[in-house]
Amino acid sequence: MIIIEKLRKLDGALLLLMFGLITVGTLAIYEATHGTNLEGLHRSNMAYAAVFLLPMLIVALFNYRLLTGYFAYALYGIGILLLLSVQLFGENLNGAARWLSIGPIQFQPSELAKLSTILLIAHLLQRRGGEKLRIMKDLLPIGIVFLIPFFFVYKQPDLGTALVFAGILLGMLWIGNIGYGLMLSLVVASVSVVVGLLWMFNAHYDELARFIQPHQLARIQAFLDPASDPDKSWHAMNALTAIGGGGMLGGSGFFSSQGFIPYVYSDSIYVIVGERYGFIGSALLLMLFFLLVYRMVLIAMDNRKDAGAYVVVGIASMFTFQIFVNIGMHIGLLPLTGISLPFISYGGSSLLLSMIAIGIVLSVKIHRSDRSHSQRIG
Repeated sequence: MIIIEKLRKLDGALLLLMFGLITVGTLAIYEATHGTNLEGLHRSNMAYAAVFLLPMLIVALFNYRLLTGYFAYALYGIGILLLLSVQLFGENLNGAARWLSIGPIQFQPSELAKLSTILLIAHLLQRRGGEKLRIMKDLLPIGIVFLIPFFFVYKQPDLGTALVFAGILLGMLWIGNIGYGLMLSLVVASVSVVVGLLWMFNAHYDELARFIQPHQLARIQAFLDPASDPDKSWHAMNALTAIGGGGMLGGSGFFSSQGFIPYVYSDSIYVIVGERYGFIGSALLLMLFFLLVYRMVLIAMDNRKDAGAYVVVGIASMFTFQIFVNIGMHIGLLPLTGISLPFISYGGSSLLLSMIAIGIVLSVKIHRSDRSHSQRIG
């Protein structure tokens, strides 16, 4: 049986790490909602994981090369249409239109757009077969593929998720053999943009306010000078207090359990991990994330010059960027922004995207020796 043979090729280590992270997330969600009117979300999280296991396995058994062929254009087009639908029909929650509703079901199209963008960029990269990327013929179309979803997501507004696309792009260009000179230019340009924004924030605040949302400016101010406005820095300061209160082995959970941290079960779930399980718990969580990304890197290395390597690196870059930003913003290294912690934060769209992404990585592992398809589809 072909299906049974493929199931035997599933990467057990990757699955074990994924389920370990989901377990940690479920425990953290329980700690965050216990004794509140949201009590029971951890059961919903377990139900989501059980239901999403089937589509993840279906994707794993499906040959990923078909997804990185011309079919990638169709998936990308669907993702862009859904992002456009958010602009037209999206449900506004807390001042941002990021969700589409179908009856009682809500989903976040930007999650799908991240994966479809990875697949299309992988398709464009694998056509070069590992040769150095050219500016006009390679980097320009890849840049357009990146900028369209980036623009739509930024306009929602959702700067955090928009920046994830940038993290994905940099990771995929690096393995796509962009060349050290061009990569250095991109890094310098990115740093220059950040420095320029900080300079405008201090010297030309009114001009900057024309391009950046007020709540985003408030978060930058809270990051640069928390004492300037205690109301704007409330979230960030209490997150630091809660994590610091966890000490080495964990604390009582006073700050988060009493409602001092908004959405602590979702984007701010790392506060719960740091507060309830302390430095040891946080370190173990980071180790799980490291091993997950490391395992994906090993799978990518087994598929060099194949589209699978580009896809896996894109997914690994997506996870790495989200982990770094989510944790960094809660320990004072970065300004606050709305971005989930993969497999840990509560949210059906985020968990589904993460599990589907793992399914694609598993597909690359399963089909790495299947050479019945050309390495350059399309």
